Amino acid sequence: MLIQFNFKNYKSFRDEVSLDLSATKITEHGNHVVEMANDKLLKVAAIYGANASGKSNIYDAFKFMSYYVIESFKFGGENDSRQKSDPEYIKVKPFLFDNVSREGESTFEVFFVDNSDSTGKIYQYGFALQNDEVVEEWFYSKAKTARNRYKTIFYRKKETGLEMNGLPKSSMENIKAALEKETLIVSLGAKLKIGKLKRVRDWFINNEVADFGDPAENFFRSQVLPEDFLDSRDVQNNVAKYFASFDEAIYDFKVEEVQSESEKEADRRYKIDALHKMTDGDTFESIPLKDESSGTLKMFALYPSLKEVLDHGGTLFVDELNARLHPLLVRNIILTFLSAEINVNHAQLIFTTHDIWQFSNDLLRRDEIWMVDKNKEGVSDLYSLADFKDEEGNKIRRDEALAKNYLTGSYGAIPALRPMTMLRGKNGDGE
Repeated sequence: MLIQFNFKNYKSFRDEVSLDLSATKITEHGNHVVEMANDKLLKVAAIYGANASGKSNIYDAFKFMSYYVIESFKFGGENDSRQKSDPEYIKVKPFLFDNVSREGESTFEVFFVDNSDSTGKIYQYGFALQNDEVVEEWFYSKAKTARNRYKTIFYRKKETGLEMNGLPKSSMENIKAALEKETLIVSLGAKLKIGKLKRVRDWFINNEVADFGDPAENFFRSQVLPEDFLDSRDVQNNVAKYFASFDEAIYDFKVEEVQSESEKEADRRYKIDALHKMTDGDTFESIPLKDESSGTLKMFALYPSLKEVLDHGGTLFVDELNARLHPLLVRNIILTFLSAEINVNHAQLIFTTHDIWQFSNDLLRRDEIWMVDKNKEGVSDLYSLADFKDEEGNKIRRDEALAKNYLTGSYGAIPALRPMTMLRGKNGDGE
């Protein structure tokens, strides 16, 4: 489980911010709290804020960190220029609106518990990038019984070199021989199959990130089928039951292979129809899946990620979860993660949203609701309702009308609106 995600100098976040999923001492919804590794953790975080406030940049920061951990073993050396000319190469993006930050370091850090590790160890891993160079990287672990004492596995800094304490000698030699300035030790070490480093890389792989505010990603995800969907009736039936949880019109699926001259497995093509019940209740009509509503296609696109994280206890980070979905359907997804009976592996859901229906103390704890606000300098800030204090220093009470107070500006993180006088129509004289 993710305990904490910290980052600094990335896009609109100039100063360090922390998305902390440690439960505070507030008392509402005690069943939302999971005890793990002598810590009390939350399974849900909802992030609110005005348009252009920086909500999506939190998602982007987590996605970038995951990307760099998984892919940076390819960076540097003889392939460096080719890699950086690849359109899929992503360069770190610091805060651009002051000269110090735009040339400064961007840092990313996570604290997490590996759900597959029964020892209950907590891991702290992070790195700092400046342009295309790793200027610092660190990896520590803490045993369940060690209180606050962390053990250094490795620490790397551009000015002082590399310190390794928790890796075999042969592994350290292999890393030192192959390490490039653009490459993370964790990424390279996982490629070299070094167990402790592979654990970190695999933790990131085990998570899912999805941006439903991006039309291109929406289209791509709607084309991705659940694992074994083509060949397994059990999987098809499970997806049909998933659809029935919000739309009983889709009864089943029909999968047919489209004839092709190619004999290659990768070139196989399929036609997928959703089967809808006719009004007589005994017959069905086939509708091409691609012709279903955008909301239905989004739910189809969400299924593989939901299934993956709930099966393996990962973290699902979704940008604009509410896009094209009814508020009650979004609520049902949240309740799925909060359910101890369904979410047996302690998967987590972090999502950005404008959906005010979910901004409720009936559904979420105050420390599960997060706000993003941007000041006049273009700097974003992140804070939870549990930490927010008004001008008189008072914290938010559990019985407050959260949604109403949010919309009236009591907690910040709303747009500053003015009349759109520039759209005033012309009068009869053309003025």
